[in-house]
Amino acid sequence: MPMRIEDYALIGDRHTAALIGRDGSIDWLCFPRLDSPSMFGALLGSEQHGRWLLAPADPVLETHRRYDGETFILVTRWVTSTGEVETTEFMASGDRRADIIRRVRGIRGTVRMQQELRVRFGYASAMPWMRQQPEKRNHALVAVAGPDAVVVRGPKLTAVDHAHAGEFSVAEGETVDLSLIWYPSHRPVPGPVDVDGSLRETRASWTTWAESTEVSGSYSAAVRRSLLVLRALTHEDTGGIAAAATTSLPETWGGVRNWDYRFVWLRDASQTVEVLLSRGFSTEVEPWRGWLLRAIAGAPSDVQIMYGLGGERELAESEVHTLPGYRGAVPVRRGNDAHKQFQGDVFGEVMFALHRARDKGITEGRFSWPLQRALMAFVEEVCHRPDSGIWEIRGPSRHFTHSRVMMWAAFDCAIRGVREHGLDGPVDRWEIARRELVDEIETQGFNAELGSYVQFYGSTEVDASLLQLAQVGYLAHDDPRMLGTVAAIERTLMRDGLLLRYRTEAGIDGLPPGEHPFLACSFWLVEHYALSGRLDEAITLMDRLVGFSNDVGLLSEEYDVEQRCQVGNTPQALSHLALVRAAGAIDTATAMTSA
Repeated sequence: MPMRIEDYALIGDRHTAALIGRDGSIDWLCFPRLDSPSMFGALLGSEQHGRWLLAPADPVLETHRRYDGETFILVTRWVTSTGEVETTEFMASGDRRADIIRRVRGIRGTVRMQQELRVRFGYASAMPWMRQQPEKRNHALVAVAGPDAVVVRGPKLTAVDHAHAGEFSVAEGETVDLSLIWYPSHRPVPGPVDVDGSLRETRASWTTWAESTEVSGSYSAAVRRSLLVLRALTHEDTGGIAAAATTSLPETWGGVRNWDYRFVWLRDASQTVEVLLSRGFSTEVEPWRGWLLRAIAGAPSDVQIMYGLGGERELAESEVHTLPGYRGAVPVRRGNDAHKQFQGDVFGEVMFALHRARDKGITEGRFSWPLQRALMAFVEEVCHRPDSGIWEIRGPSRHFTHSRVMMWAAFDCAIRGVREHGLDGPVDRWEIARRELVDEIETQGFNAELGSYVQFYGSTEVDASLLQLAQVGYLAHDDPRMLGTVAAIERTLMRDGLLLRYRTEAGIDGLPPGEHPFLACSFWLVEHYALSGRLDEAITLMDRLVGFSNDVGLLSEEYDVEQRCQVGNTPQALSHLALVRAAGAIDTATAMTSA
């Protein structure tokens, strides 16, 4: 059985990522890319579905783990009755190879270490052919199945019950290195890794980026780790920003709300760029803008709400029957049919991020403003069309109030591009469309009797996404309509002090009801509290939310308040970027209070 979601730490090379449990087992890994089929799939099943365990063979008395500074180099200290060892685990940066390095260093006494390797390519559909490969200085084990191959070097492993296992001892002052390298099976076996050089280069790569801007103020440690998570989810070559590193970690235990999040949502990626800009990472804009131009190239009417890491359009959803699911939660899914949906809010998210870049002094590229004009031409055509909303409702399309406001934001950003930055465009026509949207939203999206905006036109339900109305400047945080909406959200969507996205019991999403509080929504509430004069409440809620981070600072999508554990895909970009926003709002409010 896999461990709790918060028991996993992430290592990655900005191409893919692995999840390592507290027990020393790599239970999730897809090579060569984040959205490739898994080769270690125990996270969505058991050890029979692939893993690589490295841990003391004797009972462990204490375990402590941390990241090596502002990196994704994981350092774990193991204490047994016979001694103490430290493992340093990472995915190498800069060598352009898909590899994992695990170094074991003796600290005190002598500790026996054990390995168990079960390679299962293709979401555990392919058990590879394994062979020992003689080498002068290493024990090398090669695994091949179809297009995939890996070579594992380190202490010798022996075949045992469809796995390979072995033990070795590490004494004080000794170092033992292990490595796993993926390669296309038709190519020669790659040579050994320069572990010392790779470790130095990987540490420098993460640290140099983290030091390129100063992060201070409230919750600075959580903010720095969250920014690093966003970096880890950004593909090094393409600039695409994945929503999470995993697929099918459930939103409800044993339920069917299990989705593949290893793709690039225009919404999440746009918000990520906005957050990075707010913290001084202006160099992140151009790679993402380049990805955007490539991904949505062609007719604006063909724009999707999500793409693959390289801009792939075909993300057909299917069930993976070779993996039984995280603690039995099925189906396990690959791909995501939400890419077929129309979600009107994404245009506002994209335009807002690009406008923030202009405000930060980033010059429009040769094609970036023409791209935005083309998008706005399409928005003019579809601005009255019902959609599936921010939460990708798999029920009938509706006029979701949040989507309507984000359409307003798209026009607002385009207008400001012309009025404030001297760009060209049909600004008079855009201003008419913006005004008409305001009239429509206030007439149909606001319920005067409730004193609140509603989830969709004609509804009496509320939705946590309405907290974003103030974020995009549609109205002020302390506007009475916004305050009334927040009060309705608090009355309706609070669960033990945390926010649900919406009431699944209302039956609008075409799925069985039930899910847990959504962490990003609660961070949005922190932001609103801070900027509407409720600073003490903002700090209290923020302290609680940050406390849900695991021991190495990672957050998943949701939180189960009854079992007190993380839920959903992890690490979740939206949770981490919302944390950064919330911390910034608290800093702003604190400064205003002190002035």
